[in-house]
Amino acid sequence: MSDVQQAAPQSDQRLTELRVSASMMQLDAGLYCVVVAPSPHAEAHTGLPGLRITQAPGVAGRPEAVTIRTFSPDGWMTGFGDAALVRVTGGPAFVLLTIYQAPGNGVETAPHLQVLPLMGDVVPPAMLPGTAQRGAIASDALPGAAKKVDVVAHVQTRGDVGVVFGEWLGERGSGKWIEGFAIAPTAGVALGDIEYQVVLGRGWMSPWAEGGQYCGSRGMALPILGFRVRLKGVAAEQFELRYSASFIDGKASGPVAAGEPCESESLAAVEALLIEIAPIGGFVAAAAKAKPAKPAPKRRS
Repeated sequence: MSDVQQAAPQSDQRLTELRVSASMMQLDAGLYCVVVAPSPHAEAHTGLPGLRITQAPGVAGRPEAVTIRTFSPDGWMTGFGDAALVRVTGGPAFVLLTIYQAPGNGVETAPHLQVLPLMGDVVPPAMLPGTAQRGAIASDALPGAAKKVDVVAHVQTRGDVGVVFGEWLGERGSGKWIEGFAIAPTAGVALGDIEYQVVLGRGWMSPWAEGGQYCGSRGMALPILGFRVRLKGVAAEQFELRYSASFIDGKASGPVAAGEPCESESLAAVEALLIEIAPIGGFVAAAAKAKPAKPAPKRRS
């Protein structure tokens, strides 16, 4: 045996104790976006201050009722401006907000949060049920007198824009995405007989919204990545619908049948959408009418 003893390797790693604080936040049933405002105290090399949103422990968190999706795959939200989507189903539940800060930092350096609901009746008042001119909207995007529209959307840097069924909403090829939309048919279809969802991420759909409800976000730079629309009740017996979309990656989709998702394979943001409604059999009849007639066969002499 050797009488030479090996010295234990010395580690140059240092353990840094962080300032950690946590809060429980109660949310009612709904879909929310938790946004971290950019902070002048954010450190690029550590990512601090950082935030994690998780289900609260125990019964309060109700794991069957809370779903959380962050835009960063590692689940961290930093002071450089990040966001997370939180969906609560079946009544109020709690989520746990845990903030991590560098040693010595105080409350003034903690991330500033905004909790914004993404669902609700937040369309322009003229589009809400029970108004004298359901479907009318006046805005900077629609100069002049108010006009009746069936669909209104919030477009990046443009604001609210409205069209009737059968017209493109948004500008194809513009690269400006749609953040959300609402449908309020001016005639033929009751508000309760049409509903729609938007795609917020891969495998992540918003809850169904009924006619007159806004679905998506506004002024948060969060695009919709697809959507789907369907009819029910009396309207489903009398009408059929289809829809199409173009995306900021240059791809397009549709026409898609009612109830099917309209999205691109890359989940690019929607820049324009088209929703069409016709009486049952109306699309087939229109296609047959538009089909050019075959030339008559030449007669042999």
